[in-house]
Amino acid sequence: MSGLHLRGVVLPEGGDPRDVWVVNGRIRTNPVPGATTVSTGGYLVPGLVDAHCHVGLGAQGAVDLPEAVEQALADRRAGALLIRDCGSPLDTRPLQERLDLPRLIRAGRHLARPKRYIKYLGVEVEDPADLPAAVAEQVENGDGWVKLVGDWIDRGTGDLAPLWTEDVLTEAIKVAHEGKARVTAHVFGEDALPALLNAGIDCIEHGTGLTDDTIAQMARNGTALVPTLINIENFPAIAAGADKYPGYQSHMRDLYARNTATIAKAVEAGVPVFAGTDAGGGIRHGRIVDEIKALHGVGMTPIQALGAASWAAREWLGFPSLTEGAAADVVVYDGDPREDLEALRHPRLVMLRGRIHA
Repeated sequence: MSGLHLRGVVLPEGGDPRDVWVVNGRIRTNPVPGATTVSTGGYLVPGLVDAHCHVGLGAQGAVDLPEAVEQALADRRAGALLIRDCGSPLDTRPLQERLDLPRLIRAGRHLARPKRYIKYLGVEVEDPADLPAAVAEQVENGDGWVKLVGDWIDRGTGDLAPLWTEDVLTEAIKVAHEGKARVTAHVFGEDALPALLNAGIDCIEHGTGLTDDTIAQMARNGTALVPTLINIENFPAIAAGADKYPGYQSHMRDLYARNTATIAKAVEAGVPVFAGTDAGGGIRHGRIVDEIKALHGVGMTPIQALGAASWAAREWLGFPSLTEGAAADVVVYDGDPREDLEALRHPRLVMLRGRIHA
């Protein structure tokens, strides 16, 4: 039986170097006679995960499939071999057929209200009572996730405001769960969070408006948080362009100013936190290492920050790491990322589905 052979320190276990074999794109932990050694030494890390990414989205909306391929390849070069796509205006199912591209978990399209999100990006639900039906449609179109827009600027009030009431959210999330899908929501401010959490949402994106109470509720419920820290760096520029809405402008600046402390509190409280870049549109693809370092900057240890973009995120999304029978998605580094996260910028080998990529 032919196969491939790697030897190195396997994370997160650590310890002495050990051997890993690959046969037909799957990890084997017992020796495989005749296997070709493709890597010795270094550190073997389960393929990185970008848990908030928008393959198929550009600055002006949907891109064409060739550009979406280039986006995915940029993520692969950075070691991100599993992507949770948090809403895309492009049907990216053709990308899932390509063995050279990262595994893609699609959330269908954003669900929003008219004039309450980025134009052309999501599905606009005219009557809030129709949200459960819209969720059911996205359950059919996605891969086990549905993306809601939880809040956005309300031009009538001039500030961030919720899009949905708690009763509608409760029914919509129930519909998703009955369809074996999980629900996440874009949320910048404070006011939308209680209804979303009370309704049983599974994940919060961004979470800049988290308070002590909503952090505690997320920790109790096991609700995940993907804080997209490198995207939050855009808040000052967003505020600078919002002179027409001074309340919103001030609010965005305040959310930005306290975001490091906010996410640090969530980490300390035990909220499950995962790495997501929000690539697409204003954030270029391939920046997962920047997000890992940003998570370290808000209080995660290096091993926690790496886990949030590797083994812990893979488990959350239902993908095993480097265990018997798991998919052979592995990145090899010369340096120990537990000691210096900068080592993640220089993968020696990227293996996706048992195939080696430069």
